[in-house]
Amino acid sequence: MPKGEGKVIAQNKKASHDYFIEDTIEAGIVLQGTEIKSIRAGRVNLKDSHARIDRRGEVQLINLHISEYAQGNRFNHDPTRTRKLLLHRKQIDKLIGQTQQEGYALVPLKIYIKNGFAKVLLGLGKGKKKFDKREDLKKKQMKRDIDRAIKDYNR
Repeated sequence: MPKGEGKVIAQNKKASHDYFIEDTIEAGIVLQGTEIKSIRAGRVNLKDSHARIDRRGEVQLINLHISEYAQGNRFNHDPTRTRKLLLHRKQIDKLIGQTQQEGYALVPLKIYIKNGFAKVLLGLGKGKKKFDKREDLKKKQMKRDIDRAIKDYNR
């Protein structure tokens, strides 16, 4: 967890399964009024979302699903609209260099509230191959078996 992280709202558990996360960066999100209310209510899904850098040098968060706010009536937002991320120019330039390498992608890892503002933790991930995913599952299963054996032994 980064230093000073607030209340975690949503995590992308599939990201660590699909990518080797090599670096992380914290970014602010440009939101509409009903979106922040939905986020605070925990009605957000990071599952199929990703980030990209557009031609203007802005970082966009694509496919992030924030459910409509129940009391939002006609002022509600589009649940899957593209949202701009707030980063410093130096950070964006660094990300441009890193994501242009083959197989790298910007993946949102978690959304949290920090000092009253919604933040997203972006991970620079290199895509895993099928055999890497199977190997990780084997390691996870072995660790689970070892923990279970230790727990049974200590009884």
